[in-house]
Amino acid sequence: MNDEQLLSAFQELSPERAKAQARPVQRPDLVFDACQIGVVLRALLFVEGVVAVGAMFGALSVTTWIERMAFFSAAALPGTAGWLVVACSCKRLLARLPSRLQQALAVLFGAISGVYGCALLALVSPDRMPWVASAASGAVLSAVLVTALVLRAKGRLPAEATARLAELQARIRPHFLFNSLNSAIALVREDPAKAETLLEDLSELFRHALVTTGESVTLSEEVQVARRYLAIEEVRFGDRLRVEWSIDPRAGGARVPALFLQPLVENAVKHGVEPSASGADVKVSTQRRGSVVVIKVTNTVPAGQGRPGHGVAQDNVRDRLRLLHDVQAQFRTALIDGLYQVRMEVPA
Repeated sequence: MNDEQLLSAFQELSPERAKAQARPVQRPDLVFDACQIGVVLRALLFVEGVVAVGAMFGALSVTTWIERMAFFSAAALPGTAGWLVVACSCKRLLARLPSRLQQALAVLFGAISGVYGCALLALVSPDRMPWVASAASGAVLSAVLVTALVLRAKGRLPAEATARLAELQARIRPHFLFNSLNSAIALVREDPAKAETLLEDLSELFRHALVTTGESVTLSEEVQVARRYLAIEEVRFGDRLRVEWSIDPRAGGARVPALFLQPLVENAVKHGVEPSASGADVKVSTQRRGSVVVIKVTNTVPAGQGRPGHGVAQDNVRDRLRLLHDVQAQFRTALIDGLYQVRMEVPA
């Protein structure tokens, strides 16, 4: 399946993991993560915005305002950068602490960063430096930033719960379950080994939906789930479903949301294979390009048919990718000349 045109529109369970999932594990719970590029950019822009507003007080002209803003930025931006470096460097240590203590330490880091910024200004103008005010400003700005990060982290939970429920329903919905079991029954006498394989795949899909935990898994695990799903559907549709895999082993370690790939290949079957008498081609590909992993799910669409449905599964996947990787994640779709593609990018 050639997706050259689609690319122009956008300018792949180990036993150890299964054993770990079988027992409850108390994961470190980091209430805020300052290591993401998006967080760094927003923090710097937020502090600079506060500085710009603060510099307006007492400024009698635009020139004075720019001078005051440059003076204050010389302290605020290094202090903010220092806070981000400390918060990111201590990420694993903070994750072992209670959430309230994490937030309190973050505020303390902010106060220290404020003093650090004031110390930089003292090198230029040592007279009557506002040490206490600088510490208080750093603490307040840090508290605001941490609150925003905590709220953002909490926003991930409803998306994960919705995805888990949707996937569980997709696994156990009568139509899919009936067709899968019916296919297995038809194969019992004709090809017992194939029937056994189908039931094993179905069992693994149920197990994955029921026991998968954590906010992210490796891409290779998600590819295995998609393989099992498509293997079941290949038994059902036969020659009507033509699957092509192009999996880059170097991309397998990328972190992705749990249960994010199977809904996309299910959509490809639902909207590409089911409506077409001749079936459809479905291609799943992964490729590592430097520090980015590109994931594509492509399927042919019957002539004259658009993309039906409400896009709930795609919206859910898009939201969860952005919650996990922020601005480093990309999610795009395109329908060109009978080929529909979902194209995603995540950090390698």
